[in-house]
Amino acid sequence: MKVCVGTIVHHPEDARIMHRQIRALLDAGHAVTYVAPFTHCNVTPPGEITAIDVPRAVGLRRGRALNAARRALRRGVKDADVLLVHDIELLLALPRRRPTTVWDVHEDLVGSLDTKAYLPEPVRRTLPHIVRHVEGRAERRLHLILAEAAYRDRFSGDHPVIPNTTYVPATPPPPPGADRLVYVGHLSEARGALEMIELARRLRPEGVRLDLIGAADPDIRPALRDGQRQGLLDWYGYVPNEHALRMAEGALAGLSLLHDVPNYRQSLPTKVIEYMARGIPTITTPLPMAASIVGRSDCGVIVPYGDVEAAAQAVLRLRDAPERRTVMGARGYAEARAHYHWPDHARDFITHLEEWSLPTPLPALRRAVPA
Repeated sequence: MKVCVGTIVHHPEDARIMHRQIRALLDAGHAVTYVAPFTHCNVTPPGEITAIDVPRAVGLRRGRALNAARRALRRGVKDADVLLVHDIELLLALPRRRPTTVWDVHEDLVGSLDTKAYLPEPVRRTLPHIVRHVEGRAERRLHLILAEAAYRDRFSGDHPVIPNTTYVPATPPPPPGADRLVYVGHLSEARGALEMIELARRLRPEGVRLDLIGAADPDIRPALRDGQRQGLLDWYGYVPNEHALRMAEGALAGLSLLHDVPNYRQSLPTKVIEYMARGIPTITTPLPMAASIVGRSDCGVIVPYGDVEAAAQAVLRLRDAPERRTVMGARGYAEARAHYHWPDHARDFITHLEEWSLPTPLPALRRAVPA
């Protein structure tokens, strides 16, 4: 099977796209053409794929990226059996002549509008209606894969859910340390970046440092640079997922201080699962699914939204209780290995694409019976 994968919004090294789905396709013996913004993100494509470079769609000016994507997708699908797109924007750039097309839905765009500070207020008011119209049209014409079971409420049909899980090491990672916190993922105000900077400020006298691993929204970068200059934290910028998670190993705890916004409220907290997989306790805000996993497994601490003092006290209690944090890390690892190991879910993903790539037989014509 030949699959053309496309994104103009996500980083080419996006964990779900590159390190889970494309890796699963290659491991299953399929050929992949990948349309993505390699140059914009300073990424060298791996030799195993056929890469087509496009501009990245950022902010309000996305016309150039869409036009380039339209041309790139026409090239990419020439001999493909499946076209797999990851952005709602690409639904506006699909080639007329194309193979079976699949939209992987892994964002609630309407639910995330409040986190997109660059959008003018009139656009925020009109976008939900437009997005719902585009989603409905896509559902009638394409196959859909959902990253969250909660996304089913947005669609009328029954679409498969391929959850955002992670690779869990076969052997338990080292136990948690005592003097380093870690955050892995994109940094934004809604993801708790300002709270984490303040947390680092409060914990510096206690000898606990903070590692932030991920790209950041433009409005957050000055505060991150200031924190780094003051010696409060280390901000590493974007690091490919597999390397970022290795950097997380041995930390005292992983932070997930996301705000209570609709896009996060019903999402599977991949960040939390990644910390569990690396054997470190999680300190999380009480988003329903995060709180459920952490509470059920007793693999971390739940703190109120925006409460930096509560987060600081949770860190210090873990620092002063090495046996407790080691047990939490071990419980999280065991839970992740049993239920959230990506290879256990990859087969479903591959099977759906393989089935959808098969030509649909035409209905048999009924012969006219002579009177």
